[in-house]
Amino acid sequence: MLASKDYAQLAAQNMTTARDGVRWHLIESSPGHYDWSSFLSMFHAAQASRIQIIWDLCHFGWPDHVDVWQPDFIQQFARFAGAVAAKMRDEGMTGQYFTPINAISFLAWAGGDIAHIQPMASERGRALKLQMVRATLAAIDAIRAIDSTARFLQPEPVVHINAQAGRPEMEAAAEAQRLAQFDVWDMLSGKSMPELGGRPDYLDIIGISYHPDNQWFYQGGIIPVDDVHYRPFASVLKEIHQRYHRPLLIAETGAHSDLRVTWMRYIFEQCIQSMKDGVAIEGICIYPVADYRSWSGEKHLPFGLLGMQDANGNRSLFEPLALEIRSQQIRLISLLNGGLPDSKDQPA
Repeated sequence: MLASKDYAQLAAQNMTTARDGVRWHLIESSPGHYDWSSFLSMFHAAQASRIQIIWDLCHFGWPDHVDVWQPDFIQQFARFAGAVAAKMRDEGMTGQYFTPINAISFLAWAGGDIAHIQPMASERGRALKLQMVRATLAAIDAIRAIDSTARFLQPEPVVHINAQAGRPEMEAAAEAQRLAQFDVWDMLSGKSMPELGGRPDYLDIIGISYHPDNQWFYQGGIIPVDDVHYRPFASVLKEIHQRYHRPLLIAETGAHSDLRVTWMRYIFEQCIQSMKDGVAIEGICIYPVADYRSWSGEKHLPFGLLGMQDANGNRSLFEPLALEIRSQQIRLISLLNGGLPDSKDQPA
């Protein structure tokens, strides 16, 4: 969660859109009763700084009284999603952007297969993935019933997997694992498992979550960016764009410590190349933009544009990354004014 000071710092860096979370567990701490105080403080702070927010409705968490495995979860989440949209409408805001459930594939793996995060299950990832897809579809319906102009971002981790050199017998398995990254988007759009209720209009803006360790050898190690086997990010983006013909948003990217600047430069370069090739890219989201204590229990590493809060709630600005972002913003404005290929993608 960002504080009002954080929103103001982003606005000062000409960063006027952010992703942030609507904390369901705080809002609905008892069944069916909504306390909007935590959300409205964020909502009004963003308005004061003129920051547009893409609101995550479920980012790996839910109230204690909710059982994610039960059929009722779908209706409970849909009711909450509709209530959020109604609260925004009451605040005079429509046409909002939502992420119903963040990174379903990661949640299914980390929470359903290896018991790393909630719901702390093992070997139930497929069932959790299907449950979250059903809940996403129901939430989109509930929000559209309140605000027909709402837009939806569906982020998923994007990867590339190579067979190990000299091991051609691994190629089929490596490719099958790579193709699994498309499961959720295929389900939402109805490309696969149409019995879930997916349709093309449920797949709006595709969110790309991508980090330096998102390419690896099958049953092997990470492929570094300068390795001959590393697939250029622009090629990855082109494949996704051609598969779905939807606008893309780099919904989560970043590196830690001294890698922050060089990684962000690489992402900008690859996105610019993709845009020149006609791929519709709506933006790049640094995650985390503000440092925080690691939820995984590992030692904290500086990761964001904004540092840890001091005793007064202030954050320092990581100047090298700020300068890189500003120079790329200027470059993008120049390119856009000079004319990039028109995308054929249209809003859902």
